[in-house]
Amino acid sequence: MNSKEKFMKEALKEAKKAYKKEEIPVGAIIVKDGVIIARGHNLKETKNSSIAHAEILAIEKANKKLKAWRLENCEMYITLEPCMMCMGAIINSRIKKIYIGTMDPKTGSCESVIDIKDYKFNHVVEIETGILKDECEYILKDFFKMLRKKKRREK
Repeated sequence: MNSKEKFMKEALKEAKKAYKKEEIPVGAIIVKDGVIIARGHNLKETKNSSIAHAEILAIEKANKKLKAWRLENCEMYITLEPCMMCMGAIINSRIKKIYIGTMDPKTGSCESVIDIKDYKFNHVVEIETGILKDECEYILKDFFKMLRKKKRREK
């Protein structure tokens, strides 16, 4: 297993934490110099907060850990393509590169709905996709299947 897969597995562990809380299972980790410095998973329902996305929570933790808002030499591993809000936070925090597990055809902002490369920002984030794609896709599909079954039982 290469380091990209190793770190994406850590992001998947975060996604599994979200799943257990009946949150959309998205996980993110931030790595600096080969060491994980922050982790996050979706907590929108738990916190009743529209901004409690895995990426935002991980960025906040990394900012505190490094005592800096700039995360210039950091990389982020995310199980699902970031939305516009999260992509904005990634750009603003100056993260060097993001690794994405699976794409999001409904809200993805790296190429699915919006292609971030079409816009000129003051910071360019490198993007690599498809890291453990099948595993990242599976947890999402399984989660929504579980939710549908639960809703049917409640009727």
